[in-house]
Amino acid sequence: METATLLVDDKTRGIIENYVPKDEILDDLVGFFSLFSDKTRLRILSALVLSELCVTDLAAVLNINQTTVSHQLRILRSFGAVLCRRHGKIVYYSLREHGLGEIMLKGLEYLSH
Repeated sequence: METATLLVDDKTRGIIENYVPKDEILDDLVGFFSLFSDKTRLRILSALVLSELCVTDLAAVLNINQTTVSHQLRILRSFGAVLCRRHGKIVYYSLREHGLGEIMLKGLEYLSH
C-alpha cells in the first residue's frame, strides 16, 4: 500500500490534529447537536427561551399532545438542556442555560444568508 504524499506542511498538520476534537468529545458534540435535530424539540426549546412552563402549558401553547411533550422533555433532560422544578404536583421546565436560545438564533442567522 502506498503512502499518500501530503501537500500540507507539518506545522499546519499539527495544528489541525490538535484542533480537531477527539472521539469522546465528538460523541458529546453529536449528542448536543442532536438536540436541534427534531422539530418538536426545537419548538419546546423556543418556548422555554421565553418562559418556564409545565407539560400541560407546553402542550397547549404548541398544540402538541402531552405524551409527545413529556417524551421530548425526557430527551432534553438526559442531555442536561432543561431543568425542572416541582411546585406541588406541577413540574415546571426551563432552559438550563439561555445560550441554547442564542445557538438557535445563530442557526437562523446562518440560514438567512
